[in-house]
Amino acid sequence: MKLTSIPTGFFKLDGGAMFGIVPKRLWEKLNPPDENNMCTWALRTLLVETGNRKILIDTGIGSKQDAKFRTHFSPTESVLIPSLMDNGIHPEEITDVIITHLHFDHVGGAISPEGITFPNATYWSNKQHWDWATKPNEKEKASFLSENFLPLKTANRLKFIDVEQDVQFAEGIKIHFTYGHTEAMMVPIIDTGHSTLVFCADTLPASYYIPMPYILAYDVRPLVTLEEKSWLLEEAAAKNWNLFFEHDPICEAATVKRNEHGKIIADDYRKIKDVL
Repeated sequence: MKLTSIPTGFFKLDGGAMFGIVPKRLWEKLNPPDENNMCTWALRTLLVETGNRKILIDTGIGSKQDAKFRTHFSPTESVLIPSLMDNGIHPEEITDVIITHLHFDHVGGAISPEGITFPNATYWSNKQHWDWATKPNEKEKASFLSENFLPLKTANRLKFIDVEQDVQFAEGIKIHFTYGHTEAMMVPIIDTGHSTLVFCADTLPASYYIPMPYILAYDVRPLVTLEEKSWLLEEAAAKNWNLFFEHDPICEAATVKRNEHGKIIADDYRKIKDVL
């Protein structure tokens, strides 16, 4: 099995929305905001090559949104395809795309201005989350843009993973379901045979979120997020799991440990090449 971090670009989100109840005087030291209180975040995806499958997890924002959208979020030009090509992978070679959830910054790159980005791939979601996204609540409505995912179903490129905790997706890849950020978000847990890596998605979008009070104001069930974070961090500390951060502007992955007071903290910041 081979894991490769695939950068797709950067975008901006409001610092208050990203750090919730944490005071600005604390979070601004982690990710300094601009004059409009906007912080810069990565759009990082993961390529998993195992057997005869080339599996991409999430796709970034993409490049098809209009000027109004770009004014709100200031995305850089998507480099998803160039990044894959830099690693010797052509779009036609991708066999599977796991979409952790259908918010625009995770699925936008699934559809390009020319059509489906990965023409030979099966795109994977789950029925529970799909129904949630296609009939959105007011809190998440602006995050679920139908042009990012409805064409997948129309083109018969979409399949659903059974919503069963830690369901086996492929050899070495299990899907853990979480419900704090959005309904039935998929968190891939990948066993390489030598180590375990968790694609944290928006349960832990960046290394800044390892301390328990740091959760997103976007979360639909914040108390559930705290429970899910606690489970994930406990498991990661006990089993030396590597945590992959989709939105951290600097850090790809990290391990965690308990300090002398029993508190879970970041231990070792890592590049993906160091976790294989």
